[in-house]
Amino acid sequence: MVDARKYYATESLTDGTVVCIRSIRQHDREGILDAFEALDPEAVYRRFFTPKKHLTDAELKNLTNVDFNQTVALVATVAGESGETLVGGGRYVAETAESPHRAEIAFLVSKAYRGRGIGSLLLRHLTRIAKEAGLSELEADVLAENAPMLAVFQRTGMLVRQRREGSAVHVVLSLKPDKAGRTE
Repeated sequence: MVDARKYYATESLTDGTVVCIRSIRQHDREGILDAFEALDPEAVYRRFFTPKKHLTDAELKNLTNVDFNQTVALVATVAGESGETLVGGGRYVAETAESPHRAEIAFLVSKAYRGRGIGSLLLRHLTRIAKEAGLSELEADVLAENAPMLAVFQRTGMLVRQRREGSAVHVVLSLKPDKAGRTE
């Protein structure tokens, strides 16, 4: 069984860049602040569905203090001359009594690493953890204009259901195989 609290994996992007996918840690606070400050307004809007210039202390605490049961958060990092740099993050938050086998997922990738597979890597690793935790579906609300993120979901090989809701698309990924055997 995967221990999400101690999750760690390395992956190579197509250009050979080595990326670490690991569980978020409380001491990632500064890295998250640095990464957020470097984001373009469009990326922030696509993630939070509203303009946002700063993260509050409460938001930072919520991002870094996760229980790894109901909430699982992973970060993607690359090694550099000055140490580890956060280039992306993804998380799921499992729903409670009403839908105990569902979780909502969300991602954010720095501009320099968009389109290089970070979102897909984070999704693949979160999916692995979610399956082992007994979840059967992952859900996301994605702005309809966010074609790259919608494409990430379509390329998973999982059964994907989508429904347009105003300016957003509600996406549901099935973690259980369908009759054709499609899942992650």
